[in-house]
Amino acid sequence: MGGDKRLRGEGQVRAQIEAALLAQRGSLIGWVPVCLGVGVGTYFGLGSEPDTFVMVSLCCAGLAAMVSARLVPTAFAPLLIAVALALAGVCAAKYRVTSVEAPILNFRYYGPIEGRVINIDRSASDAVRLTLDRVVLARMAPERTPARVRVSLHGTQPLAGFTPGDVLILTGHLSPPAGPAEPGGFDFQRHAWFLQLGAVGYTRTPVLRLDVPDALDLGMRLFAMRMAISSAVQEAMPGEPGAFAAAIMTGDRSGIGQGTLTDLRTANLAHLLAISGLHMGLLTGFIFAVVRYGLALIPGVALRWPTKKIAAICALCVGAFYLALSGGSVSTERAYIMVAVMFVAILLGRRALTLRAVAMAAIIVLLWQPEALVGPGFQMSFAATTALVVVFGALRRFDLSGLPRWTRPILSVVLSSFVAGLATAPFAAAHFNQIAHYGLIANVLSVPLMGALVMPAAVLAVCLAPFGLWGVGLWLMEVGLRWILFVAAAVSSRDGALGHVWAPDWYVLPLLSLGLLWIVLVTGRGRLGGVILVAAAGVFWHQTERADLLVADSGSLIGLQGADGRILSKASGNGFVAGIWLENDGGPVPQAQAAGRTGLHIEGRVTEATLGGWRVLQVAGKTALAELAGCAGADVLISNQVDAGIRPCVVYDLARLRNTGALSLNVAPNGDLLIDTAHAVAGQRPWNMRQGDLPAPIRLSLAQRKRAADATLLTQNQTDQ
Repeated sequence: MGGDKRLRGEGQVRAQIEAALLAQRGSLIGWVPVCLGVGVGTYFGLGSEPDTFVMVSLCCAGLAAMVSARLVPTAFAPLLIAVALALAGVCAAKYRVTSVEAPILNFRYYGPIEGRVINIDRSASDAVRLTLDRVVLARMAPERTPARVRVSLHGTQPLAGFTPGDVLILTGHLSPPAGPAEPGGFDFQRHAWFLQLGAVGYTRTPVLRLDVPDALDLGMRLFAMRMAISSAVQEAMPGEPGAFAAAIMTGDRSGIGQGTLTDLRTANLAHLLAISGLHMGLLTGFIFAVVRYGLALIPGVALRWPTKKIAAICALCVGAFYLALSGGSVSTERAYIMVAVMFVAILLGRRALTLRAVAMAAIIVLLWQPEALVGPGFQMSFAATTALVVVFGALRRFDLSGLPRWTRPILSVVLSSFVAGLATAPFAAAHFNQIAHYGLIANVLSVPLMGALVMPAAVLAVCLAPFGLWGVGLWLMEVGLRWILFVAAAVSSRDGALGHVWAPDWYVLPLLSLGLLWIVLVTGRGRLGGVILVAAAGVFWHQTERADLLVADSGSLIGLQGADGRILSKASGNGFVAGIWLENDGGPVPQAQAAGRTGLHIEGRVTEATLGGWRVLQVAGKTALAELAGCAGADVLISNQVDAGIRPCVVYDLARLRNTGALSLNVAPNGDLLIDTAHAVAGQRPWNMRQGDLPAPIRLSLAQRKRAADATLLTQNQTDQ
């Protein structure tokens, strides 16, 4: 009897599980990009690169899961397909990494640099940057030369004379792409890998034109056209409005000043600069509406031709040209894929704005550019689009005919801005450590004008350009852009316009994303699971603790976490790293202000930090290091010089820091000192050129305070160096 009851109970549980799974079949397409994303994210989170045998095994396992899905009950088949899709995501990411492989500079280079101009933009310090391909470096074999390098130009440079495709020669400094500024931080090396950017640097000497090619390929002709249009727009519309107009028309943002960028970011209007979903949607939507309603005015055409499909084809073609003209950045490519899916749905007689269309666009992006998953652009654009589709889809069930007609567009703009802002806020906070408190107001005052005036005026300017009348369109654009810039300046100047948050642990954002997707895709009471995941992500984010002490990979800067924020060891120098630390702490104050806080003992070129009884010395310069007797009683010694001696403490000199990358030091609850390294967290991957064993984290216990007698510690210190 007991056995029969147990079997009946198990059968009931199985039946309930099957019923719950079958109830979700209507939204299974939405889980396809989620499963692919799990595989892609897993690949990028690995601590070492999977070899060929592992990848072949994963592919075989994925095929086996797909075959097995046909042999199990219908309700359980999606679970096996989900496993196969996750493994497919791993394989897609691995293939992408292999397909873009290019040489990376593995030393610091100074000398002549030759290359062809393929991009012009500006750095964070407002310096003009040139991206060069067909690179030639002195005494370097072609197979070891980076495919592309990026050089910032300092000093007086003859920029006006350069055109896309020019072969330039200059004398400059190059170095490999830098690793994370702190363990677990943004990995620029991985970002540069997918751009095939093998070296970055700067020059202070004049850049000279070596050759002007007689013929350009299609890509360079488009680049030349883009820069010519940008130059003409800025000439016809001087100042920041002209630079803004050039950015949204061609993707060239090199003319925009840092002050304007800061205002736009503070007001949460920086997305208006990037040619992304908003611009592509506004442009193609405007073309679709003009063509469709224009054809509807011709009775013979409207009655006999499929005007809606013709308009969709025209919008697709215009969008493709806009994509090519703007340089084909990742955000623009992603935006075009999304609108292309929408217009293809129209061609097939399907509803355009659905979760199915969003899922199809995400699938295409993840298979084509898997690395987009870990970037803020992918996460924010799909979060906003998904939220808008869900909310406006839900509103269809309500009768809003009682509202005055004139209020509907206003409510639509306010609601869309609110929903998109709310959906993207956690991702913007996690990636950029800031929250624009007045972003909704700024978007409500700016986005409608962008769609109703600026983008249509841009189309009008292009249409009138062959007749020499594009000034009419540009004047209308300038009116709208000046208003947007005014709103950005007014909002950003208000007290409390920008709030700051600290960077979450690595697992918080995936957990939050999965929870939000769970709420959207799961039907019935199962949505409660998504709410629990979102709440857990919020708790974990709140409990995230920043490192007690951070050390730059140059050994020249340390930052101690104090009661009032991070205390820096110097007021200038290593400014980029210092800025990242302070932003990730949620307190981006000027470096000089952070250096003025009390908590570090600085005497000459020696800085002392105390962490729970552990002493850390940072020594700058050869003279100070040579004058130091032993470790001067410190447990850890940091130096920006190479130290050839053996000292009775853990030493991180310049040579060892090049192997470990940036450091984080934390005191454990039991009093142990934990030292982690950026390279250990990043793992042994193709983009960071790690060879041999990774530098292991160190744990110093209180029993190791007598360093001179600790032969094991000294041995490890010598081995790592």
